[in-house]
Amino acid sequence: MAFAAALIVAACAQKETALSSVSLIPMPDEVELHEGFFNLKSAPVFIQEGIAGDARCAIDGFTSQLALSSGKTPKVSDAPAKGGMNFLLNDGLSPEEYLLKVDAEGLRLEASAFNGFLYGLETLKQLLPPEFYSAGKVSARWTLPFIDIKDSPRFAYRGMHLDSSRHFWSIDEVKRYIDIMLSYKLNRFHWHLTDDQGWRVEIKRFPRLTEVGSMRKETLEGSLYADSLRFDGTPYGGFYTQDEMREVVAYAAARGITVIPEIDLPGHMVAALTAYPELGCTGGPYEVWTLWGISEDVLCPGNEKTFEFIEGVLDEICDIFPSEYIHIGGDECPKVRWAACPKCQARIRELKLRDSGGVSKEQRLQNYVTSRVQDYLASKGRKIIGWDEILEGELSEGATVMSWRGTEGGIEASARGFDAIMTPYPFLYLDYYQSRERDHEPLAIGGYLPLERVYSYEPFDGLTEGSESHILGVQANLWTEYIATPEHLEYMLLPRLLAVSEIQWCKPERKDYGRFLSSLPAQFRMLDIRGYTYHKGEAGFIGLPGAEYPVRTPEELESYLQGL
Repeated sequence: MAFAAALIVAACAQKETALSSVSLIPMPDEVELHEGFFNLKSAPVFIQEGIAGDARCAIDGFTSQLALSSGKTPKVSDAPAKGGMNFLLNDGLSPEEYLLKVDAEGLRLEASAFNGFLYGLETLKQLLPPEFYSAGKVSARWTLPFIDIKDSPRFAYRGMHLDSSRHFWSIDEVKRYIDIMLSYKLNRFHWHLTDDQGWRVEIKRFPRLTEVGSMRKETLEGSLYADSLRFDGTPYGGFYTQDEMREVVAYAAARGITVIPEIDLPGHMVAALTAYPELGCTGGPYEVWTLWGISEDVLCPGNEKTFEFIEGVLDEICDIFPSEYIHIGGDECPKVRWAACPKCQARIRELKLRDSGGVSKEQRLQNYVTSRVQDYLASKGRKIIGWDEILEGELSEGATVMSWRGTEGGIEASARGFDAIMTPYPFLYLDYYQSRERDHEPLAIGGYLPLERVYSYEPFDGLTEGSESHILGVQANLWTEYIATPEHLEYMLLPRLLAVSEIQWCKPERKDYGRFLSSLPAQFRMLDIRGYTYHKGEAGFIGLPGAEYPVRTPEELESYLQGL
């Protein structure tokens, strides 16, 4: 009896060891752990014929990095190898789905397409020691637990946004941002490239956009809401050449990520107006903005040259970015100039626009701009995404709405038959403070968005029955008015990006905040080795692994957050 009890204790201890070795974010759809470990160091590699192109490159990259970090180069096998790493095609799986099995027979990763293999490899990396990301750590334990995983994402659109207008990020910094997106299985990079504070896109037809519009004379220091404003007095600028942007597109594509550019119009255009003042209602002069806020100066839709400009810009944008979607902004567009502009009022009369149903004729003029741009992009085989303001008034069929002013825009869009992407600021604006201790935090735009609140978001809450199919996915946004360094950027992104990834990937029943928190220490070790900067948490916010965490209803969570 004592011997049997000892065996039971030993078996339980081994199982607990296996469980403690698993830290997966986002949590796969189905996971079953078994007793035992498989050693990769001497395992041969078999890659089935037919796995080619980007999928083959991704597998080769994984095995090469494993060889570099473990100090052991795996042999290549011509057939499926017992005790080996076997990568196999399975045409019965969807493009982003994968099967992973590790047992005494070896490792099997099956997928039907590039993204499936890519995500299976990312799961493998998380199952391995974090030293995978460094070189020559031959003392690390290169084993995998016996495990069965069947996995596919909840949403097809899993996005992360980056503002490169307010502060400019180098190509290397953008690539590093894309790298961490891949680690947590995101597949859309929304690149905000133009705004009042700087135009960052080389457009060869309009060279003054970057010669003039990419530079502002100085940058605001401190908060926009301070008693007195102060500026640094230093000219600030930067832009991406078309070749550099194509480089980013290719880099992202090799990581399963589509780059969606944003050219915000007809508002947020002061940088463009500074370069081409004839496109504004007043004719200028204009100056690239140094404030963080909303300017009354916007493009003049009464001027036909405005549409020649928009179409010329979009021609080159479409040539650089092959994405199905082009984001055209559409948010925060004041109508003050249009109301006083003779050309805009003439256009309103020409189009027979009227104040009706609580919608002004100037708002209907913006609907005209949106529709005309949408038609032009459709002629080039593209679709538009716009912020939820494009819902105000009329919106043409085929537009996609990005719901940022809360969840209401997405709820309305889906009820009206439009596709929507959920990006509500109360849950998914990562430029907000993530700690209660603001005096010890880098300056942020305001607000408070702790990890728990990000994780609590459910994209289908509030939807009308039958409209769920219109929710394409979820995206978090990172605006950079107050973020000037790569370290600060990563600090605001991490670890909240990990919570975003579980919203995007996991079915609601697979989410578990306590399990998620217990996985963070292993993720942090990986981030440390890769040199990322991240917020390490505070008492009662990110706890210790193994502790119990309350499961709160939405009402309890709201009360808890208000009390912080």
